Amino acid sequence: MPRALAIVNGGNALATVVAAPMGAYLGAVIGWRGAFLCLVPVSLIALAWQWKTLPSMPAGARAPGIGNVFKVFTLFKHPGVAVGMLASSLLFMGQFGLFTYVRPFLETVTNVHGTTISLFLLALGAAGFIGTVLIGRVLQHGFYQTLVIIPVLMAATALALIAFGGSVAIVLALLALWGLTGTSAPVGWWAWIAKVFPKDAEAGGGLFVAVVQLSIALGSTVGGLLFDHSGYRSTFVASALLLAICAVLTAVTARRSNHEGVAQQ
Repeated sequence: MPRALAIVNGGNALATVVAAPMGAYLGAVIGWRGAFLCLVPVSLIALAWQWKTLPSMPAGARAPGIGNVFKVFTLFKHPGVAVGMLASSLLFMGQFGLFTYVRPFLETVTNVHGTTISLFLLALGAAGFIGTVLIGRVLQHGFYQTLVIIPVLMAATALALIAFGGSVAIVLALLALWGLTGTSAPVGWWAWIAKVFPKDAEAGGGLFVAVVQLSIALGSTVGGLLFDHSGYRSTFVASALLLAICAVLTAVTARRSNHEGVAQQ
């Protein structure tokens, strides 16, 4: 399962390799409106491709209570799910609280501009693609250990960016590490969903998507407010703090899951 999810998420990582630097470059050349308009033909091509290639999925028998929109919240009754969902929420809040404001950080602190920013984002995206390719095998050898280590490395990276933000070479290396860990993290948490909800993966996946989207919005908003009022340091420290708490809660999730597994034996 981890390897299959890694393959699926590899498309997202590969898109990040191209989209982030290209978007930065097009924004500098033709403006942000022009960059946004470039999405229209790409989106139409993606729609046509999915329409042609995705197979039809006949509906199965309706499960009891499937029409109840509140049924999804009963998933929190599973051992460790509430803590795990909170951990994943903090991961995405911490990740996007920082990542959303990488460009102004590079422009004002590292003092790089234009095509150089595109190269930085290209390095970040390429590292993310590599991380997504490798994460499947890593998860097979140490599932929860990997989920704990990833936010720890990301928190350390956030603090290191504060300390070495003026060094172009070090910032480039740190952003590559951020891409390597941050882009591969969703693969691990999707595998966790499949692990926790083997018979209810659709509902679990829907709940997880809602948690992730809400967390991205909250993280980006709070990160922006901190960036505007207190500068980039407060944004990066808040990101590191959220990621550190995520690591602790992930360890708690692992312990509860292990205890549940022993109890079932």
